Amino acid sequence: MTPYPNLLSPLDLGFTTLRNRVLMGSMHTGLEDKAAHFPELAEYYAERARGGVGLIVTGGFAPNRTGWLLPLASKLTTSAEARRHRQLTAPVHDAGGKIALQVLHAGRYAYHPLSVSASSIKAPINPFRPRALTGYGVRQQINAFADCAALAREAGYDGVEIMGSEGYLINQFLAERTNKRTDAWGGTPEKRRRFAVEIVKRTREKVGADFIIIYRLSMLDLVPGGQRWDDVVALAKEVEAAGATIINTGIGWHEARVPTIVTSVPRAAFTWVTGKLKPHVGIPVVTSNRINMPQVAEEALRSGDADLVSMARPFLADPEWIRKAETGREDEINTCIACNQACLDHAFKRKLVSCMVNPRAGHETTLTLAPTRRSKHVAVVGAGPAGLAAATALAERGHDVELFEADDEIGGQFGIARKIPGKEEFAETIRYYQRRLEVTGVKVHLGTRVAAGELTGFDEVVLATGVAPRVPSLPGIEHPKVLSYVDVVKHGKPVGERVAVIGAGGIGVDVSEFLTHTDSPALDLDAWMAEWGVTDPEQAAGGLATPKPEPSPRQVYLLQRKKSGIGAGLGKTSGWVHRAALKAKRVEQLPGVTYERIDDDGLHITVDGTPRVLEVDTVVVCAGQEPVRDLADDLRAAGLPVHLIGGADVAAELDAKRAIDQGTRLAAAL
Repeated sequence: MTPYPNLLSPLDLGFTTLRNRVLMGSMHTGLEDKAAHFPELAEYYAERARGGVGLIVTGGFAPNRTGWLLPLASKLTTSAEARRHRQLTAPVHDAGGKIALQVLHAGRYAYHPLSVSASSIKAPINPFRPRALTGYGVRQQINAFADCAALAREAGYDGVEIMGSEGYLINQFLAERTNKRTDAWGGTPEKRRRFAVEIVKRTREKVGADFIIIYRLSMLDLVPGGQRWDDVVALAKEVEAAGATIINTGIGWHEARVPTIVTSVPRAAFTWVTGKLKPHVGIPVVTSNRINMPQVAEEALRSGDADLVSMARPFLADPEWIRKAETGREDEINTCIACNQACLDHAFKRKLVSCMVNPRAGHETTLTLAPTRRSKHVAVVGAGPAGLAAATALAERGHDVELFEADDEIGGQFGIARKIPGKEEFAETIRYYQRRLEVTGVKVHLGTRVAAGELTGFDEVVLATGVAPRVPSLPGIEHPKVLSYVDVVKHGKPVGERVAVIGAGGIGVDVSEFLTHTDSPALDLDAWMAEWGVTDPEQAAGGLATPKPEPSPRQVYLLQRKKSGIGAGLGKTSGWVHRAALKAKRVEQLPGVTYERIDDDGLHITVDGTPRVLEVDTVVVCAGQEPVRDLADDLRAAGLPVHLIGGADVAAELDAKRAIDQGTRLAAAL
């Protein structure tokens, strides 16, 4: 018996069977772009296949050079390239899995001057203007998709996914906003659909009947000028008739101003869209976006919204996700918290993709936690992300580990982060480590502020003691209306109706979001949809409505010394969401501020040479952090090997990605 009978049941596709209903969605890692990285990419896929994934979809491979995401990026256009791909497909098959190659043409999202599209309309997120394809050029692109699929079959893949969503080339033909053609490939919805349908039809002709063709269909464009629902349904029916095996759900274009995969998006926020399409087709449909735990996936299938679920980042976080669900170890799943910090942020910065909560992702061949040859008695001081990562990884390798934490609970800064509206998922990482401490046998001492003299019996000491809020030198900083972010978020000290937040880094932005909400919209799908203007696509093309954010319960001023834009240092793929949320809550953002003093009248500042008094009830200080490392000198004086990680090492800006990576890599090396 299993609590996940739908999730773990096989799916018979007629000519082949998937071992469960889980599709590992496409995630471009950067390892695809050079054949020299294929051994690492092979192990990355193989580890997920051994973990039980039913069907893996690769990162995108272009069918020709115009479709490159970047110059010299991944493509599959020759038999020689196809032969190299066998080192990817063979290990997956050896592990009992199946794998499909995603065929992706970037269209106007291509970051190079060779880009092409339905019309010559530049994307707002790309400096290059695409060339409009001629009629002959359109037919060449159709053939390129089909030829790429045939090469994928030659390479040993079980199928292909034709990328028709997220605003890439096929999507650009489908939407009126990017297709201004008046020939056979534009002008009416029927003609705009023809490009996608012909690609599927020609691909089926090339690969034969016994080959999986997944079509990734944009069900909610979430951009002005997007597809109407009747057109989406018509496309799904025509794609099915043309030979698709499976339809996968795509949500939003990359240029959309609605978040679709960040942590503030509710779990399974878009399964209802897949459920809306499902009755119109006879082939299996896949639902996607923000499905990260087995209970969520099972409910999407049980309710009838879909036949399969697609998850990409959850398999970065935990390659054994399926095996843990199968064996009743859900509490051991390292849950994807949708932070984007090491996955999408890395991808868009042209860095190799990994995972904040699992730094081994993408580094399976180089970051290993092999059993130690000599067990050491190791003390880890501090149970924040760095300390938890180090303690559990050390214990996994066979070391005798004791963890000391001054607080009464583990989590450190994650314990604060989980209280921020839209960051509730961070609690999952604390839950994971709590269980991991039990499984690996770490001896935990909570409520224990350990002294150097108590650690002299250990072979190694890891200091992960974190940070303390920096107190700026400012007249009036001791005024009763002044609080630290720890006072406000962790300890719940009362805050007035008018608040100034000093410091607009990541913490200042988080605190401002905390102060502008009464209840978290992430817990309520309807409230979140209203907040961002998402609606039934039958009511509005592309599923876009007028946003109706809940008003803030207080007036908030967010200030920084720097003259640069507020929030400029936030994550590349999530920072815009925070900035938009603050704007919707009417937070007054003031860069280039000189702080003068705090008194009964409020916060005295100077902006652009002009004095100003903010008549606030509360001043919340988010002016950076100082490392807590007072034990280090005493430990070194006692002759103990001391290792500083996390905030105790560098406290310039809280960085859980670096902290967890440091802790894991230290554990691998000791």
